[in-house]
Amino acid sequence: MEMLSFFAKGVDDGYGGIMYLPTTAGYVALVIVMVVSLLIASFLIGKKEYRISARQLAVSAVCVALAFMTSNIKLFEMPMGGSITLLSMLFIALIGYWYGIGAGVLTGVAYGLLQLIVDPYILTIPQMLVDYPLAFGALGLSGIGYHIHKTFDCKVLKFGGLQIGYLLGVLGRYFFAFISGWIFFGEYAWEGWGAVPYSLAYNGAYLGVEALITLIVIALPPVAKALSRVKNMVNE
Repeated sequence: MEMLSFFAKGVDDGYGGIMYLPTTAGYVALVIVMVVSLLIASFLIGKKEYRISARQLAVSAVCVALAFMTSNIKLFEMPMGGSITLLSMLFIALIGYWYGIGAGVLTGVAYGLLQLIVDPYILTIPQMLVDYPLAFGALGLSGIGYHIHKTFDCKVLKFGGLQIGYLLGVLGRYFFAFISGWIFFGEYAWEGWGAVPYSLAYNGAYLGVEALITLIVIALPPVAKALSRVKNMVNE
């Protein structure tokens, strides 16, 4: 307990429970873990097609910054966490679509750790892992769209690669958000609702609305054309 209190302190979560916030030592430890994780991941991704170049790292860093900035522009905020933001998930999904699953997942994990450092909500270590690195890392599943784009010679699939990839990334995040809501926040379910349907509905509400808004925006011809140009630039 003394070791735990050195890294985190318990505070009232506003709902009659206890949540934990990192102490100064805890924040330092989180930063070290983030840096070490990124370094280890960079070495472990050994296959040539998944190696991360200096350009990819730079582009990924810019997208993480943009995702973080837009995540703070909240169109609607849910009472128990989660919000509809200004396309923040798109910027992480773009890395997967541009560079593949490996780069996308790595960027998502880095973004999740950044969110953990800046705006932590910690009940337990498993909940922390599910809600931050795993949930945001799953946005990298958008990389499936990258492989669809490269593998198939079908114009329809090529046109829809980003949309397909983005949806898969959002579904990945939704899966972990559902797990977290079911296991760790099920006690807050609405009256008459079980933990499973509550988590499905609660997390599906804000993630689904943001996904729908994003899909509409990226389908607009000027936006689609701009994204295509940026894709060509970052892959030169």
